[in-house]
Amino acid sequence: MRGRIVKKSNNYYVIIEEGIDGSTGLRRRTSHAAGVSRRAAEHLLAELLEQKRTDTYVEPSRLSLSEYLIDEWLPATKHEVRRSTFDAYRRSIELHVLPRIGTLKLQKLRPVDLTKFYADLLHQGRIDSTGGLSPKTVHNIHQILRKALEDAVRQNYVVRNAAASAKVPRTRATRRTEMRYWNAGELRQFLHAALGSPHFAAWYLSANTGMRRGEVLGLRWRDVNLEAGRLAVRRALLSVAYEIVESDAKTDRSERVVDLDARTVKVLREHQARQHDERDSIGIGYRDSGLVFAKIDGAPIHPESFSQAFERKARAAGVPRIRLHDLRHTHATLLLQAGVPPKVVSERLGHATVAFTMQVYAHVIPGMQADAASAFGNLVFLDDENGPRSSNDEG
Repeated sequence: MRGRIVKKSNNYYVIIEEGIDGSTGLRRRTSHAAGVSRRAAEHLLAELLEQKRTDTYVEPSRLSLSEYLIDEWLPATKHEVRRSTFDAYRRSIELHVLPRIGTLKLQKLRPVDLTKFYADLLHQGRIDSTGGLSPKTVHNIHQILRKALEDAVRQNYVVRNAAASAKVPRTRATRRTEMRYWNAGELRQFLHAALGSPHFAAWYLSANTGMRRGEVLGLRWRDVNLEAGRLAVRRALLSVAYEIVESDAKTDRSERVVDLDARTVKVLREHQARQHDERDSIGIGYRDSGLVFAKIDGAPIHPESFSQAFERKARAAGVPRIRLHDLRHTHATLLLQAGVPPKVVSERLGHATVAFTMQVYAHVIPGMQADAASAFGNLVFLDDENGPRSSNDEG
């Protein structure tokens, strides 16, 4: 393979001789714009020849970033990730990427283009034009582009991943949302106020197991063993573009067995009896999906309406305002404060590691360490009120 440099007007171009096209018998040539500098053209020629030699050469293409993402990458990714994840990819691309940089040619995309794009999102990225996106949101968009462009490298569309060298906002620049949770008295107050609500048993289970919203709504009776006092978390009901979607557990560790206390078993038994009565009263119109928690006709409960009902009930109960997901935080916090080993708490929550559990619930650690220090001191010096004496105190 050979290459040469030509000048047209004030611009230089690198011409790569590809050899003879077997189907037409004609010579194949590709032209690469090199700018106004002869030296830049020489560097480009050397780079292209090296790419040819190492089989990393990419033929010129006019494919835009928008065409690649929408027509190729998203369809190929759809069956590789959870539906909720795919919907997040699609929305980020359609709302933020395409309007700003979608027309750029894929092969001409530079790290500086992405750096400017991220800065623009931080400054004025909100769809309602009320300001910028958070650093975490921009970082998530960067991660999507980095993955998409890495796939483009593997598919030989581009030589290098422009996102790998772009300047990304640091996620620690944003303040962590303060975790909210109820103490034991506040949780009791809410559950007492929620008695009689159609969602009482579901909220009770959430608070007493730390299960996620989707895990509670996706729970089926065949995964519950009331005799043994345990249940298996295997799937979840999610809201994707406000459509109810059934999904597998969030991660491998999310699929787990959770033990139930006697009170929770009693609540579930009573709920099951009421559900049987509702099914019998509705008769043929009942949609028996096997869900533990469903509408009165057996249809799935929409996750968003489930959360909204919780917020209304919490407001009426006069307890501090928290989200439904904060029942999960409440469960974990109260267990850790009660001295339950972090490993057990991590297993109940379905966290990937114990370290992650301790990172999320770091607010509990100072009290735990103080209790540990006191317990150790009592263990060693229980019979010595004054504790050990220094050598200077010995007479």
